[in-house]
Amino acid sequence: MTSFTYKALDNYGKSRSGVIDAETPERAKELLTARGLVPQQVEKRQSEPFSMRRLMLKLTPVRSDELVLFTKQLGTMLRVGVPILRTLEIMEKQAENPRLKATAAAMAADIRDGASLSGAVKKHRKIFSPLYYSMVEAGETGGVVPEVLDRLIYVMQHENKVKADIQSAMLYPVIVLVFLAVAFLGLTILIIPQFARIFDQADITLPLATRICLKLNLLLTKYWMQTTATVAALIFLLGAFLRTDKGRYMRDNMMIHLPVIGKILVKAAISRFASIFSILQSSGVAVLEAIHVLAGAIGNSAMAHQLRKAIPMLQEGKGLSKPLQSVEAFTPMLINMVAIGEESGRLDQMLRDVSEHYDAEVEYAMKRLSTMVGPVLILLLAILVGFFALAVFLPIWDMYKVIR
Repeated sequence: MTSFTYKALDNYGKSRSGVIDAETPERAKELLTARGLVPQQVEKRQSEPFSMRRLMLKLTPVRSDELVLFTKQLGTMLRVGVPILRTLEIMEKQAENPRLKATAAAMAADIRDGASLSGAVKKHRKIFSPLYYSMVEAGETGGVVPEVLDRLIYVMQHENKVKADIQSAMLYPVIVLVFLAVAFLGLTILIIPQFARIFDQADITLPLATRICLKLNLLLTKYWMQTTATVAALIFLLGAFLRTDKGRYMRDNMMIHLPVIGKILVKAAISRFASIFSILQSSGVAVLEAIHVLAGAIGNSAMAHQLRKAIPMLQEGKGLSKPLQSVEAFTPMLINMVAIGEESGRLDQMLRDVSEHYDAEVEYAMKRLSTMVGPVLILLLAILVGFFALAVFLPIWDMYKVIR
């Protein structure tokens, strides 16, 4: 299969250009004609040299509000009956973000080649989350893509609000921790060594805190290259491990078992599970298919692993609430509400109520966490000050005793 660049005219007489894969130039022209295009020029694609423009395009971020607007436009045009290919061509022209513009063009090309909308979305994982393409796929299955996109917009806007609240709550602690780190490095590199020379001349046995500071000073000054290389290698290896399935599972499993933050993460995951499940139920997606979608969209590898283990029980016809009990993080409230929803035939409404309840709990828990951060930071500051006080004043006290 060879890639060819082409120029052609569409049904409106407008010039189109792009890339198409085919065995021969003649086959490429046949494919273009099948798409409703009139080929004008078809040439074998030359390998593109490195360019700063391509690099900048890859590095251009897509903000959450831009993605929400993109999804709104997509859903609106599909709802009023505009064909998907024409929709993407219009969105390519209207997109202000160059990366979204290129993405819309690539999705249009994939759909011309026979791909589904979810298949075209799935190729751009850097922009569209697993939740995004899973819900688009579910919408295609149920024939309700515009409705699913509306619900997806709600989910994205809600999660953006939660992220903004978390970032706002963490801004003050991060600033304080940065200043603490700078103070620690400054005292270790500049202040402690000056006192150490005086203590050496006085022939005093240095206490443990002072010796620790001197060892750190040695690492950060004399062996800084080795220290930097070691830290960089550890960060790289850790990042590579966390990108594996096992690494993600271990990280997420550890996170949901943390004392305070773990409960917030579990409640947020349950809210997401209930909200998306409610959307899929109201869209007519079968329960088994919905569980497959949710396993990829719940946002926690450990909980997704447990959710997938419940699928055989669902296939055996054991209902829904009983298999969900095998998910360790799922609360009795969620299980009971699902059971009531099954019996009453109002599962989507019950799940929506669960989602709203846990949304409120997450908001309350975030406020509590922000009030707890202050005392924790004061404690860290006290420990740091106490450590350096011991490192400096214990030897001075020993010198004072020697002088006496």
